Amino acid sequence: MFTGIIEDLGHLARREPLQEGQRLWVRTVLPVAELQMGASVALSGACMTVVAMAPAAGQVGSAAQGEFAVDVSAESLRRTTLGDLREGDPINLERSMRLGDHVGGHMVSGHVDGTGSVISIVPEGESSLFTFGVDPSLMAMLVEKGSVAVDGISLTCFNCRADRFDVAIIPHTFAVTTLGVRGPGARVNIEVDVMGKYVAKLVDAAIAARLAK
Repeated sequence: MFTGIIEDLGHLARREPLQEGQRLWVRTVLPVAELQMGASVALSGACMTVVAMAPAAGQVGSAAQGEFAVDVSAESLRRTTLGDLREGDPINLERSMRLGDHVGGHMVSGHVDGTGSVISIVPEGESSLFTFGVDPSLMAMLVEKGSVAVDGISLTCFNCRADRFDVAIIPHTFAVTTLGVRGPGARVNIEVDVMGKYVAKLVDAAIAARLAK
């Protein structure tokens, strides 16, 4: 599980083809030497497993950059924006939360429900109003002032319509996440609040049972 609070804006170092899927090497200032094989890291909202590490050699401090690798399945490439990444592209990074950690955002599973796209970005004082377009099936699980993860970032949605919603992005979030380089038309990963998915499934089951009588 994750919280949607981005720890680092990493970059794609390189990609390697697999028989099915791809291996992505990610460059980051996170302490790669402290990662463990099999650890979970969210890449722009998609939960991935660390399969290789190359810690920064001879470097110390926050500027040290190491690399780690994840294997992305064909299914994840289809369902997320990870297949769109080019060398040097930014990636939101968050390590999985530990018991006892503060949950500053909301509970994010790292299981991307689908992709959306940036429709517009409008300045509002110091902040920016982003409008994202998504499939209506996902909008059915979003509620006004509810939580949504966009590229792994915990955000509050509002002005929820049939196929789009708005979020307000403060300068800090704009500066330290991928939203700072997203323009109209850019694709983003979307994960709806897990509570909404469970409620929707229960309601659908209850309606189907009633209609079957």
